[in-house]
Amino acid sequence: MKIILLGPQRRPTLDGVVRSLGLGSGLARPVATITAGWREREPDDAELSAHLPGGRDQGGAVNLGLYRRWLDVQDRDPDYFAGARRLADALAELQDLYLLRLDYALRAVYAVQRRSVSADLPGEAVAEALEAVRELDAAHLRRVDGARGEFFARLAPHDRPVIAGHRAEVSAVLADAAALVITGGHVGVLAEALHLFNIAALQSTAGQATAGRLPVIAWSAGAMALADRIVLFHDRSPQGPGHAEVYGSGLSLVRDVVLLPHARARLLLDDMARMAVFARRFAPARCVPLEAGTRIDVSSDGAWPPGVRVLGEDGHVNARAAA
Repeated sequence: MKIILLGPQRRPTLDGVVRSLGLGSGLARPVATITAGWREREPDDAELSAHLPGGRDQGGAVNLGLYRRWLDVQDRDPDYFAGARRLADALAELQDLYLLRLDYALRAVYAVQRRSVSADLPGEAVAEALEAVRELDAAHLRRVDGARGEFFARLAPHDRPVIAGHRAEVSAVLADAAALVITGGHVGVLAEALHLFNIAALQSTAGQATAGRLPVIAWSAGAMALADRIVLFHDRSPQGPGHAEVYGSGLSLVRDVVLLPHARARLLLDDMARMAVFARRFAPARCVPLEAGTRIDVSSDGAWPPGVRVLGEDGHVNARAAA
């Protein structure tokens, strides 16, 4: 399975990527798209379709309609929806408690970091303070995954007719598709839809009779949702710099990576001390900025190409060798 991670598509590079994969205008099979992160704007995909072979008018792109399907589940399976609301409330409470503790833990890291520089203290002091943050991140992710696991065990989606019906329809589209494109938008909504309709499992088996696992093209929130860990970040919010926070697990189609769309606009990249903490906090995962024009081809064995720019533990963004 080939995965291509792109930078934001305000100036689209998608059409060039599609051509490079041999998905030309004479393509016999459609390209499946997921725009669930756009929520109510999910159907407004004419511009997206124009960059795909054949375009919508020729049946070249088929939107899987995952957000519409999620709304249908809410309407037709009220028991599941009520459970989902309770889960959302529980996850929000977990996130609030985590952020409260995270604020104190990271303030301690920055304080020790400043003290270390001024007083020439050994680096172990910062490392120990940072380890407390790493443990907090890991514990929070376990709690979130545990809550979701208990929910899915109690209200198993594959046993519920409405959800099973939608999964079967999505599976049929993917079985006939030449590629899967996942756009940006609201990463939480997108990840919820991807998990509910089992996209990771369906995608991994789609098209095996003819072309093997589908190539996946994703950007912004779509790229973040492919990772094993979704990290939210915004140093330039109106309220001032915020702490990067672990949100939950993605599809795990790419692993040991923290993807950072719009990094220049959203991170204080000139603050080397702050960026060093960011990179060290999530190591050994590579922290990868996804800027306009970025293209990263992850091979079927999970290997990354050489020259990928990553946020290093020194706080600088540098090219890194293949891994």
